[in-house]
Amino acid sequence: MCMNSHSKKAGLLSVIFMGLGQLYNRQYIKGGFFALIELGYIIFLAPYTVNSIRGLVTLGSTPQKMVKGRIIQGDHSIFLMVFGIISLIVLFMFIVFYIINVRDAMRVGKNRDNGLDSNSVIISLRNLSEKGFPYILLTPAVVFTLFLTVVPLTFGVMIAFTNYSSPNHLPPRSLVDWVGFQNFINLFKLPSLGKTFAGVALWTISWAILSTLSTFLVGLVFAVIINANKIALKKFWRSIFILPWAVPGFISILVMRNMFNGQFGPINKYLTAIGMAPVPWLAEPMWARITCLLVNLWLGFPYYMAMMSGVLTGIPRDLYEAASIEGASAFQKFRKITLPLVLFATAPLVINGFAYNFNNFTLIYLLTSGNPTNNEYFYAGNTDILLSWLYKLTLEQNQFHMAAVVSIIVFVFIASISAFNYMNTKSFREEDMVQ
Repeated sequence: MCMNSHSKKAGLLSVIFMGLGQLYNRQYIKGGFFALIELGYIIFLAPYTVNSIRGLVTLGSTPQKMVKGRIIQGDHSIFLMVFGIISLIVLFMFIVFYIINVRDAMRVGKNRDNGLDSNSVIISLRNLSEKGFPYILLTPAVVFTLFLTVVPLTFGVMIAFTNYSSPNHLPPRSLVDWVGFQNFINLFKLPSLGKTFAGVALWTISWAILSTLSTFLVGLVFAVIINANKIALKKFWRSIFILPWAVPGFISILVMRNMFNGQFGPINKYLTAIGMAPVPWLAEPMWARITCLLVNLWLGFPYYMAMMSGVLTGIPRDLYEAASIEGASAFQKFRKITLPLVLFATAPLVINGFAYNFNNFTLIYLLTSGNPTNNEYFYAGNTDILLSWLYKLTLEQNQFHMAAVVSIIVFVFIASISAFNYMNTKSFREEDMVQ
């Protein structure tokens, strides 16, 4: 294609200013529309964008002051950061629209090179409604996603690279500064932070594994027992065992917190009545963690039981009859037929359960509040998981910078583990082979 073609000229003109390429292609209404968009951005948004991006880079230069008994407001670093992120997203949307403008001008110019006339307004609108209808419907969703999802996520990541914390760097009284990767270094370098992170992370991983496996195995056992041929009143037993899952979780957790209370809880009262010593369910670290696992088991196993009951009812009875003819025992049937088919169907659920329990803030916070306390930890207790520690760092201690660092690490860990395990499940591999 020669350099003086209509396509090249229209594209170059659209690069110089939006709409010029369309005007060159004799699409005057479309060209005027694009030109008005760029003029509006330059007049109304460009100055705001420049100031907002400058504020995002500096995070402010004038702190709040007290002059003659009056408070003189300064720069608010967090507002500057949020406005800067929004301005970058608006700039990104404008650049995307600019690219669309250039591509449209080149496409119409190419049609002119091939001897075709430029589309009229009516034809352009008709083509837009036919070919671009899906994009028109998706555009509002994309815009909402950018502002309601991307902005908070970007803000949370950026906080990890600042010193936004109490008591010396809380706006508007003080400014916030960029510190680069220093927070990540401090997390592993400072003794108090490093020990707390290691201890809480180890318990979080142990908690996620044990709570997921316990609920899965107990749910599997109950499902197999209830679905056995010799068990009568199957619907009754399913209804009874599903009740812990049907009751709102926060109510059950608060009830369990009172039941396991070391002073007036009914469980210790019963133990004392039969001559046994009371157990410090929530007062000692080991017992508190065991209590968390027991309560989670009570609340979680009905879910897996219900899921696996559906899987078990779908297993052909011919497989078990053929195994019986071959002389297989009940355990061999379970190991060779039941367990593989159940794992095939529920492996993604187990992975999701691990991710859920890894972030099971509700149970930990309502049952133990992270207690008992650990004097060697940095604002964390012996039963705190990473998410409940984040809660304490942010809402109770205003250590937003370190909470953001931990949240990034948690996200990377959970996303990596979940993606790896999910892609290596048999159900995922077979689905990929079918496609």
